[in-house]
Amino acid sequence: MTEKTSEPGSYDDPEMPWNTLTEETIGDWNRNVIAEFRANDGVVGGAYEGGAMILLTTTGARSGRPHTVPLGVLHRGEQMYVSSFIEKCYPAWWHNARKTPAVTVEIGARTVAATARVLEGEEYAEFAAWALADNPDLAAFQATVDRPIPLVTLTPALM
Repeated sequence: MTEKTSEPGSYDDPEMPWNTLTEETIGDWNRNVIAEFRANDGVVGGAYEGGAMILLTTTGARSGRPHTVPLGVLHRGEQMYVSSFIEKCYPAWWHNARKTPAVTVEIGARTVAATARVLEGEEYAEFAAWALADNPDLAAFQATVDRPIPLVTLTPALM
């Protein structure tokens, strides 16, 4: 019997943040990544070094307060989209964007107003099929959970 090994940086890499953080430690991790992102015009090190990252600020669905999270941003042509590797439930930012689609996106040193759209129905099915075929980490994650992965498109306001 051979031991399963994972590629460094892949979804099942035990060193990746989503496999090491707990509900108690993710807030500290997010705060540190946000501070590093803002101090370095969108450049961060560690597990996400060299990756495309944004800061997404949503309005709390229950609290009405702004909430900022660092997210890896993905692209389908010119369309930006985000997803999540949270296994137990959809992330808070997904619920927030669903209730209040007006969001703020920090891209590098720029901050722009944007509209978030939670994909559903046939549009979700088509986009998810493409995303899972294009992104092996999302496909590996989807294989571990019973619910559909969260997919949200982000459309920046005209600048």
